[in-house]
Amino acid sequence: MLTSKERSNLRSLASNIDSVTQVGKLGVNDSLIDSLDKAIEKRELIKVTVLLNSGLDVKETGFIIAEKLGAEFVCHTGRKLVFYRRSLSEKVNHIEF
Repeated sequence: MLTSKERSNLRSLASNIDSVTQVGKLGVNDSLIDSLDKAIEKRELIKVTVLLNSGLDVKETGFIIAEKLGAEFVCHTGRKLVFYRRSLSEKVNHIEF
């Protein structure tokens, strides 16, 4: 569980990154989760865009993805979702709080 200060720090870091993928009309499927899992393991902080044609509620989609990834749902801004999970790899530059 993130504190409000940690969440605020992650939000500011996420403002400078691009989305790694988009959730489209296929919704949240295993393929999407696999690609997000690989991305979050390499980066620790990722941003995902939920497209209008997905027909999904943005915030609800954020909670579903976070649960499947075992990650923290940091925030949503418009149709953008931000997730954080500490990487187990030693090769990654870890985010320090």
